[in-house]
Amino acid sequence: MALVALAALAVAWGLARGVTADAGGLRSRVGAIVLDAFLCGLLAARLVHVLWHLPDYLADPVSIIRLGDGGFSITAGIVVAALYALWKTRHPVPRKPVLLGLVAGAAFWLIGGMVLFAVQRSTVSMPVAVLADLQGAPVPLDRYKGRPLVLNLWATWCGPCRREMPVLVQAQQAHPAVNFVFANQGEVAQEVLDYLHAEQMSPANVLLDAESEVMRQTGARALPTTLFFDANGRLVRAHMGELSRATLEARVREIQ
Repeated sequence: MALVALAALAVAWGLARGVTADAGGLRSRVGAIVLDAFLCGLLAARLVHVLWHLPDYLADPVSIIRLGDGGFSITAGIVVAALYALWKTRHPVPRKPVLLGLVAGAAFWLIGGMVLFAVQRSTVSMPVAVLADLQGAPVPLDRYKGRPLVLNLWATWCGPCRREMPVLVQAQQAHPAVNFVFANQGEVAQEVLDYLHAEQMSPANVLLDAESEVMRQTGARALPTTLFFDANGRLVRAHMGELSRATLEARVREIQ
């Protein structure tokens, strides 16, 4: 989504400048207003989202500035960007090119995001794999069908995985109607047990994926990756990177 947003900004900036006459530095001023409007909209979108989920963010204040974690109010961002653009084009900058660029950029962002999600949803399905529990017994992932599922791909050597694990374990305890599965990628049982013992955690459904079959089937490119499936086994969200408590809670609510 970050690449889609940057591409949308490029569309907005390029179109606004392209339809502006290059006289008296107007083209540069129009481009600057589009960039500033985008940044104001981005800040507003994040701020409104944080305020909406404030109790979750207060539990981990640092996550407020962790933009890669996701969490934006698109509506608030569009409104603030438009208001800023209207204010900055009172005089003497032409208003039409700025608004035209912003509308084109917003449309590109929304449509691009929808297309990206549609492609992702059509290519990622509930993995068909048999993993092993920490005692070595086989556990087919099919066992978790019929209920919402949070499937976390992780490893003990992965710093972001270790940081987000307590948040996931707390969520597992708070949402008993949702299956949380921790599919360790490529490690042996003793490594996982040593880590959990050292961190004094005992989550349920910790499984071993010795050959990283789940990563291959889902197309995950990095750890941690967390996949959110509804009760019918359809992908609702995919998140690559560390999850904050606020984002995790929002995603869990989506699949319930």
